[in-house]
Amino acid sequence: MNEMKYIIIGTIVIVGGIISLFFTWPIYNVWASEQSGRAKLAEATYSRQIAVEEAKAKLDSEKLNATAEVERAKGVSESNRIVKSSIDEQYIRYLWVKTLDGSQKQVIYIPTEAGIPVTEAGRAVAQ
Repeated sequence: MNEMKYIIIGTIVIVGGIISLFFTWPIYNVWASEQSGRAKLAEATYSRQIAVEEAKAKLDSEKLNATAEVERAKGVSESNRIVKSSIDEQYIRYLWVKTLDGSQKQVIYIPTEAGIPVTEAGRAVAQ
């Protein structure tokens, strides 16, 4: 008789568990879907934050590159100003005359009135 009592109690427990599983399973599915949705939302939020931070870093980098380019241009401008103020027409003529060497023949092109150079005109031929 004791044995029958345990079998009935065991059967009731198993049947009760199965019945409660039928009621709790849909609730669990809803909860699991909600948790999955929250995880996807959190991942999307973090991905967006990463993209925003990368864009900010790129913008900062471009600003620094632009500043560096402006500073380089200022340096070139200052260098050109110094060269321009220190070289006059007489110095340039001096350098040109200095480069002329009497031992080598040089061809000098002189433009005509129309701005077209006369090539080889009147060139002395040494024999």
